[in-house]
Amino acid sequence: MSDDETVVVSARRMLTADVCEFELRRADGALFEPAGPGSHITVHTPSGEARSYSLTSDVSDRSRRVIAVRRDENGRGGSRSMVDEVHDGDELVISAARNAFELVEAPSYLLVAAGIGITPIRAMLVELLRRGVADVRLVYLSRSRDETPYLEEIEEIAELTGAGADSMTLHHRTIHGAFDWWPLLEAPGERHLYVCGPEPLQNELRALTMHWRPSRVHMEDFAGVSAFGEISLPFEVDWQPTGARIPVTSDQTMLAALEGAGIDVDSSCGSGTCGTCRLSLVEGEADHRDVVLTESERAHFVMPCVSRAVSDRLVVAPITVVPQ
Repeated sequence: MSDDETVVVSARRMLTADVCEFELRRADGALFEPAGPGSHITVHTPSGEARSYSLTSDVSDRSRRVIAVRRDENGRGGSRSMVDEVHDGDELVISAARNAFELVEAPSYLLVAAGIGITPIRAMLVELLRRGVADVRLVYLSRSRDETPYLEEIEEIAELTGAGADSMTLHHRTIHGAFDWWPLLEAPGERHLYVCGPEPLQNELRALTMHWRPSRVHMEDFAGVSAFGEISLPFEVDWQPTGARIPVTSDQTMLAALEGAGIDVDSSCGSGTCGTCRLSLVEGEADHRDVVLTESERAHFVMPCVSRAVSDRLVVAPITVVPQ
C-alpha cells in the first residue's frame, strides 16, 4: 500500500494472559500524521497476514501509535504471530491511520466496550476527558477481572475524575450476570452511543436502540464481519481491465468469484477489516459490509471479501484505475 511506513516496537506489555499492548514509533524518528479517536492501522504481521488494530492511546500524542492485540488461538495466525513473535526493537510495516469509527461532537456520550473492544473506546474516553466533556458514561463488559485489559487504568480514571457507578461501570459477566441496558437506552436525549464488541452485543444494542436516531448509534467490530450475515442476493461483477462478466452466487463472496475466474486480487483477512483487497468501484451501487472504508470512500471503492451489490451489477478494477 502506498501509505505504508516502517515502525519500531519501542515497548510491549501483557495486559492480560492473552492481550498484549505494543507501542510503535516511526523508524525515522518523525511524527505520525494526525489521527482521531476511533482510528485504526493495518499491521503486516510476522505471519504474512495483514490485520487492523484500533489505536488505543491518547491520539494527540503523534510520537507513537499504541495498539493492543488479543491472541486468538483459533484465528488464521496474525494475532498469534504478533503476541508470540514481536518483541522490543523489532520493525513492523503499518499503514497510515484510517478512521471509519469517528468520534463526532455531541453533548453526551455512552461508550460501550466488551473485551478487546476497549481499544478504540479507551482512546475516545481519554479524548473526551481531555476535552472536558462532562456527560460521558462508560460501560465495560468482560468475563472476569483477570480478562479485562486496562482494568487498573479505568479504575484509576474513575477515582481521579470522581466518576462513580453512575459514570463508569465495569461489569464482569461471570460475577454479575447479564447487564440491564434499558435504563441507559430508554431515553436517548442528545446522547451518542459508541459500541465496540462482538456481533451478539451489537445486535442486542441495535434492537434496543430502534427508537434512537440512526445517526447517533455508532458500532465497530474488529473481530471481522461476514459477507453472509444479511440478505445475500446473486449479482454480476465486471472486471473492467478485461471486460469479463462474472456471476456471484448468493453463497459466494465477490472475492471468491473473481479468484475463481482467474483474476488475482491481493487479500489477507477475508473479514473486511484489513483493507488489502480494496478495488475501485467504477459502476454500480455496492452493499458495503466492511469496517475499513470511510463514508466518502464508499462511493469509489469496495472490499470484495465481504461486500456485495445493491444493484444487479458492479464494475470493479484495480485501484490503479481511477473511477470516472
